[in-house]
Amino acid sequence: MPPRRIQLLAALAAIAVAVVAAAAGGAEPAKAKPLAGANHEMVFFSNQLTPVAEAEQVRSVMLRNYRVHRVQFVPAATDRVFEDRVVAEQQAGRGTISVLGALHGNYVSLRERNALLPLNDVARQLSRAGIPRSFMNLGKLGTANYQYIPWMQATYVLVANTRVLPLLPRGADRNRLTYAQLLQWARNIRQRFGVGRVGFPASDQGLFHRFLQGYFVPSFTGRNVTRWSSPGAVAGWRYLRQLWPLVHPQSLTYGFMQDPLLNGEVMLAWEHVARTRTALLQRPQDFVVMPAPSGPNGRAYMPVLAGLAIPRNAPTPAAGKNFIRYMLSVGTQAQTLGSVGFYPVISSRLSRRLGPGLLKQATAVKRTQNARDALPSLLPIGLGADGGAFNTIYRNTFRRIVINNEDIPTVLREEGARLQAIFDRNGARCWAPDPPSRGTCRVG
Repeated sequence: MPPRRIQLLAALAAIAVAVVAAAAGGAEPAKAKPLAGANHEMVFFSNQLTPVAEAEQVRSVMLRNYRVHRVQFVPAATDRVFEDRVVAEQQAGRGTISVLGALHGNYVSLRERNALLPLNDVARQLSRAGIPRSFMNLGKLGTANYQYIPWMQATYVLVANTRVLPLLPRGADRNRLTYAQLLQWARNIRQRFGVGRVGFPASDQGLFHRFLQGYFVPSFTGRNVTRWSSPGAVAGWRYLRQLWPLVHPQSLTYGFMQDPLLNGEVMLAWEHVARTRTALLQRPQDFVVMPAPSGPNGRAYMPVLAGLAIPRNAPTPAAGKNFIRYMLSVGTQAQTLGSVGFYPVISSRLSRRLGPGLLKQATAVKRTQNARDALPSLLPIGLGADGGAFNTIYRNTFRRIVINNEDIPTVLREEGARLQAIFDRNGARCWAPDPPSRGTCRVG
């Protein structure tokens, strides 16, 4: 296995729950002193923290104490919008963006277009921040220079109302749950309450496609796309057909699971850590947080690493570098967790002042990453503007098989051909848990 791939797997498989000792939302960064040119407005363009509530937290909390320059936070609606704007400005030879916020996979695409400014000087200045060396190595994107600086991390978990804990199947350990036990738990919940109370964020605004890509499919196949039509995949989709009648009927309308959890519609939900934050902060005593289940081929989970970068044609690269240092300061990293629920990347101990809800979440994340059967399943890499189309194929496969009850092998064959077209169009290689490919990834 190439060293670069080994670094990538090792880093994302062992994402540490590293948070600052300051209380979330309570510790404030030292206020940056105004410098010459402080009236200049710099653009922070990001495809992370884009929901309205999260974007407002960025502006009102995370940027509150930054006084060096005026910052305009501009969320990108989709990966395609994000990458298209960066590439278009590069091609035009005139940039308006000073700082980028995006995922590791987005930067792979931009690096291939030579659109990123090396950040070796910023990396040296942050050498004592305690960012894991493996994370920093990821930021090089296989080059000799740092292309992005790690910013924040996340993953997905199960959250259950304590009222359904007595309904766990006999002998089941909620921290080592299997998909078979999840199915029986869902049956028990429906029998007790008369309606399915398991929930997924399966609307167009939800992240259900990440469940399919990073959790469900690889747990049943041990891969993602290279065993797309395998017997394990067929068995997995048959399982999801069994589970879905036990899911809350409104799941296809849910974008975020924290509100259904709070109002009691849903009592067991899979969701992104940032999108369960409100429920855990408001009523920590009512919920437990658990790793996602394991399947026949492991406990697949999706680690998420976001970073900060500067476009090669940024109008104010010095301002962008100063801003990156601010976002990696102790106080701002604490506020990242407290305000939007993403975990910091700098090293420090977790403070009990963060509250019991976030502590439960942190424990579940650790258990996921440290599980003996953990199977890291990375976010898509190298698909460029086709990232959205890739997600759509998973959603369409789910809808056709589970909702419309179409023939499973036929659907997998047809949607697999569409997946292959995306890989061919972008020349994209396979990513974990699929083994690395020498050339374009082949859908199996």
